[in-house]
Amino acid sequence: MRITPSILTADFTRLGDTIDSAISAGIDWIHLDVMDGNWVVNKTITFGPALIRSIREHLGPDIFLDCHLMVTNAEETWRQYVDAGVNLVIAHIEAIENPQTLISDLHSAGVQAGLVLNPSTDPALVLPYLSDLDLVLVMSVIPGKGGQSFMPEVEEKVKFFRSAIDKQINSGGRNTLLMIDGGIKSHNAKLVADWGIDIAVVGSGLINSKGTISENLDEIRSSINN
Repeated sequence: MRITPSILTADFTRLGDTIDSAISAGIDWIHLDVMDGNWVVNKTITFGPALIRSIREHLGPDIFLDCHLMVTNAEETWRQYVDAGVNLVIAHIEAIENPQTLISDLHSAGVQAGLVLNPSTDPALVLPYLSDLDLVLVMSVIPGKGGQSFMPEVEEKVKFFRSAIDKQINSGGRNTLLMIDGGIKSHNAKLVADWGIDIAVVGSGLINSKGTISENLDEIRSSINN
């Protein structure tokens, strides 16, 4: 299971240093949480295309960037993030009207397409689009509500997608990646890896925990392998 840091928990006055430390530790994928202060009503606006463009210019072309759009108008604004340099746009199934059109538009623009669903959302809503998706993100906290703990009840949802994706691969279809985000730390990383997660988003457990990013990453990877 790969680990990608969410930089939302970083000290933005030292953002470049934090990103450099993550890359030095062996990270090759950065997760960017974009909130508009509207769809996720308990959070203020985070950052937008200008900062993402700066991150891309700082990192160069070799680091993979995804953006998780927690916004009301992803279908109208996605191109700004593509132009800023992201490799993958992830939009909430609950917040878009025509997922298939958005997926097709993203692929036509030369980037990958993902859908994300909240813990309470029926996974059947995403299933019709699975064969065209590069990634499915299962939230293990409720977006926009701070101080939450990991929700183990999403296990059934994760395993639903793991089974569907494996069947898709076995029939010659796309290898859609399966991501989880919310409350992932060293004590539960092995749990979600055993569920079949491909990529785990880690925020405070990587950036704000005791120790350096490298030390925290080693601890997470050790917990997965033991």
